[in-house]
Amino acid sequence: MLSNAFRPASQDIALVDPPPDSISRIKFSPTSNLLAVASWDNAVRLYQVDQQGQSMMQGKLSHNAPVLDVTWTENGSHLCAAGCDNMATLYDAQTGTPQQVAQHDAPIKCVEFVNAKGTNVLATAGWDNKLKYWDIRQGQTPAMTIDLGDRAYSMDATKELMVVATANRRLKIIYPDERPEMIFKDVESPLKWQTRVVSCFPTGHTYAVGSIEGRVAIQYPKEIDDKKNYSFKCHRYDIPSGSMPGTPAVFNTATSQNSQNVFAVNTITFHKVHGTFCTGGSDGSITFWDGIGRTKVKAFTLKELNNGDSDARPPQWGTPVVSTAFNHNQEIFAYALSYDWAKGHGGAPPPGQNPTKVMLHSVKPDEVRKKDKLGR
Repeated sequence: MLSNAFRPASQDIALVDPPPDSISRIKFSPTSNLLAVASWDNAVRLYQVDQQGQSMMQGKLSHNAPVLDVTWTENGSHLCAAGCDNMATLYDAQTGTPQQVAQHDAPIKCVEFVNAKGTNVLATAGWDNKLKYWDIRQGQTPAMTIDLGDRAYSMDATKELMVVATANRRLKIIYPDERPEMIFKDVESPLKWQTRVVSCFPTGHTYAVGSIEGRVAIQYPKEIDDKKNYSFKCHRYDIPSGSMPGTPAVFNTATSQNSQNVFAVNTITFHKVHGTFCTGGSDGSITFWDGIGRTKVKAFTLKELNNGDSDARPPQWGTPVVSTAFNHNQEIFAYALSYDWAKGHGGAPPPGQNPTKVMLHSVKPDEVRKKDKLGR
């Protein structure tokens, strides 16, 4: 077990030497506490985290443009990073030796290793509207290419299921071990606004999709009856009328109308032991959910994370949570705080003022474990 120096949440430990620019993705090695942090400063940093929450930067892997995604091989020996240089590069995790393994005609937004008919391949999805599979043993010629019809925004995969979210709220469902060359379903997102993230349940039969409207949908792609599908609101705040400074007091609450602040769901990450998942939002908070039981398991407020105060008037919104990850034994939870580009280039903090952090949290069982029917 981890040292209780990680707790409470307000005392989560910050990773040393974080990137100076926005973080696009964080991901732990599947076999160790080596954490990869991809950033808009054209680099991937590797950090070794010990059981007391202390961290040390082990290496820096430089690119020629912002890095948008990173993933690991199943045995943790190599990691693959890709981004705005239109390339995917494979690195030896110990030596940092690079090898270009993929090429697109536009930035590569997503990378995942998948099992395609028994062969482990690299899947890359880009802003050139293409999904490509690469056998990294065979050079830089794609084994397969699929036209997505639009730019890729997010992608996730298990051994059975892969989902690619694209622009215009489209979701491409693929079963790579059965028919990697075929899109099983091309569906419109059940959410009304732009998709920000998609994440597959560890079981491989369900996926979750989050959008900029502060909502998550749970989808069962092979079910003929869609009654199991549902969505729920999150990362939203009601501000009672008359509670803001300079506004008149409200005496008739029955006729008053509250204002609502709605934030994007930037990240969805599953706990692979308990099957619950967390959402991280542009508001700066994190909540754990039981997607099957349709219940909230644990919420970490802005105040609990030392990342703002939603109860203040006016509210003090936190730095957005842009990416989250569990370590290999699911005992360490890492979450990245940085500008999420929700307001475009014009909303970016001035150089040197981007409050980028990666925080390390010790996971308690009751934070991620499903509750029984009595809520215990």
